Amino acid sequence: MSLAGHLDLSPAPGAAPLATQVRAQAAMELRLLLRNGEQLLLAVVIPVLVLVAGVVGADRIGLDLAHRAVDELTPGVLALAILSTSFTSVAIATGFERRYGVLKRLGATPLPRAGLLAAKVVALLVVEAIQVVVLSCVALLLGWSPTPGVVGVLAFVLAAVAGTAAFVSLGLLLAGTLRAEATLAAANLIYLLLLAGGAVVLPSSSYGGFGEVARWLPSGALGDAVRRAFLDGALDGRALVCLFLWAAAAGLLTARTFKWE
Repeated sequence: MSLAGHLDLSPAPGAAPLATQVRAQAAMELRLLLRNGEQLLLAVVIPVLVLVAGVVGADRIGLDLAHRAVDELTPGVLALAILSTSFTSVAIATGFERRYGVLKRLGATPLPRAGLLAAKVVALLVVEAIQVVVLSCVALLLGWSPTPGVVGVLAFVLAAVAGTAAFVSLGLLLAGTLRAEATLAAANLIYLLLLAGGAVVLPSSSYGGFGEVARWLPSGALGDAVRRAFLDGALDGRALVCLFLWAAAAGLLTARTFKWE
């Protein structure tokens, strides 16, 4: 009897399990992020420059902060790094992926939209871990002395995950509805506006009456959550709920409106 008689050689068509698809897509997204110089500029160089300039120039420009400049600015810059990577980088990269037909081809695969979003989030969390290490080392050289404790560290991780989900959803919402050139302009403009007035680097109390509005923006909520984690070693429930609401609302809109081409 031949060997073929004992083996089932019939084809078994079908998609790989969703988890396998997400892992493969996340690995590709990570490679693309790490190879792109513009993304690394947004992810590392600009936050480092903001941190160093803020700490060095805080006394000269008369910033009224409740804690030492390095202690209060470092959590804000960590939040800025999360924002720049999960919103601006995702929006721009996805916009041009649509333009060049990459997403059209992904749309023909078994990977669902939710799987694409999950893969982007996983890849971004890896990049953000690198950002946290680099920025923490720079901050320590500038005299940062955090004492968040276990609760503070867990609060920061939760804030980073919630903030990433919210800003990835917003970035995909932008990239999935506008043309690539418009996405590039809008993402950079929104980034600059949030950097200047979104209560991400500086606390919302620094913005006077507008601070009550800024703290409900995803940037303000993320900044507040990260500052609370490192300065007080505590969980900011309001900020986290705000971030999860932004993530849910933007994620729902993205799922309904995202165009693959």
